[in-house]
Amino acid sequence: MDTEQILTDLRTERDRIDRAISALEGLDGTGTLKATAPGAQPAPAKARGRRRMSPAGRKRISMMMKARWAAKRKQAAKPASTKAGARKPMSAAVKKRLSLLAKARWAARKKAAKS
Repeated sequence: MDTEQILTDLRTERDRIDRAISALEGLDGTGTLKATAPGAQPAPAKARGRRRMSPAGRKRISMMMKARWAAKRKQAAKPASTKAGARKPMSAAVKKRLSLLAKARWAARKKAAKS
């Protein structure tokens, strides 16, 4: 939160407290307002409107969001990193060759176990 916003909030709070003090000072002890002047009306409380952002603040947020989305697009453009040691899919020929080698090993173990 920037200091300008904090100061604005504090000033608003100070004004609200000042109005409350003035209203309490205007009471005559019975809960009714003292008549200070003929036809005097208490000042109406200022209605709080919508907060508005300054053009500089809007531009700052806009630039931050543009930078954020640019970084996200840049990250998405990079190829997905693969895990260390991840293997490529095997072709059918390689699978067949490995299968034949495994069968030959099993046959050799079986023959060695019989003897």
